[in-house]
Amino acid sequence: MSGFFTGASGASGEENATAPPVATTAVAGAASVNLVVIDADEASRSRLVNQLGTDVSSFATIEELEPYLNGEIVVLVLGPSCAADGSLTSAERLLGDHREVGALLVAEELTTTLLQQALRSGVKDVLAGPADDAQIQEAIERIITSLRASGALPGSIHGSESDDGTDGEAGQVITVFSTKGGAGKSVIATNLGVSLAQRSDRPVCLIDADLQFGDIAVMLKLSPQHTIVDAVSSLDRLDASLLQSLLVTHESSGLLILPAPLEPAFADQIGAAEMIQIIDVLRSFCSHVIVDTPAYFNDVVLGMIEISDDVLLVAGMDIPNIKNVKIGLQTLRLLNTPMEKLRLILNRANSKVKLDVNEVERTLQVSADVLVPSDIVVPQSVNRGVPVVESSPRAGVAKALEQLADLFAPARSTGKKRRK
Repeated sequence: MSGFFTGASGASGEENATAPPVATTAVAGAASVNLVVIDADEASRSRLVNQLGTDVSSFATIEELEPYLNGEIVVLVLGPSCAADGSLTSAERLLGDHREVGALLVAEELTTTLLQQALRSGVKDVLAGPADDAQIQEAIERIITSLRASGALPGSIHGSESDDGTDGEAGQVITVFSTKGGAGKSVIATNLGVSLAQRSDRPVCLIDADLQFGDIAVMLKLSPQHTIVDAVSSLDRLDASLLQSLLVTHESSGLLILPAPLEPAFADQIGAAEMIQIIDVLRSFCSHVIVDTPAYFNDVVLGMIEISDDVLLVAGMDIPNIKNVKIGLQTLRLLNTPMEKLRLILNRANSKVKLDVNEVERTLQVSADVLVPSDIVVPQSVNRGVPVVESSPRAGVAKALEQLADLFAPARSTGKKRRK
């Protein structure tokens, strides 16, 4: 390929220009990706190049690399010296200017301060050195998947043709997240999915990404024959037709569900890269893809938040819940999550717990988009396996959940439910 040359241990641009062009690394089903090692220390740079293989460019500094960037996909592997010599500042500028570039940092010692600094700079992943070959390869694959999901790689589902070869708008991804269990996250995700499915002319899918203890299927009184484990095991041949055969349908609304694994042990088989690939396929034929997540940060949750169009942050009206939500917001800001795609949902907002909504909004420095009141019909609906928007549509809580759905799709004037 034109533009990239194998750097000789911090060699000058003139010396680089005489070196042979580097071969590209193939990315399955997408495009070729250039791997580039950056490290001022020649020994560290050589060690990383040897780990990654022969088809790798290397430069002493990011500034040396910049003249060779030409819009093609690049994954930077930043060596240990980049953590101490100001390279992260250069990386932040470069990554901000070039959305086709992703970065991984391999540090001698991984500290909280360094991790925060790297994430603020836009670095996708940080590994503690010496990292083994498998760790580095997995991190690179996650970055490539992230670039693909964001539309940086050719062949991305975003803004492209759908799998059947026809022009189609990619479905909207909505992740429902809470920093504390018991906030009502799954109830909100389930009712939002049912409401959107009733309004949409295209399929709507709800993914249970609480991979250890997901209970969406139980809440909807479903007995699924397949789970997300089946989708992951078929990734090498996964397309819209195969994935649709693995989904279970909620008959009264038409909502499609991809259930969580039946056993917590299966969660180890599923990572962010696999989830993103599944969502890419779902987006090709669904109008909305809703993701219910566990109440803690892990690589799957972070991956879902990154690729989502909207993130619903659910908070309960109690001090521990608000404290955890505030910490969660701080974490998302450190991860450079665009604040404009976050929507605060205050659950049980009318509870008599001596917490004022305005006070909560001031504490979090975020205005609530929807206030969901507390109502006895909610636990009743959960125990019956019937979403509250269906079982008690006139209740205040159901109306609030319909208001939440209004943010993503207008209600039909006829009110007629969509059946499949």
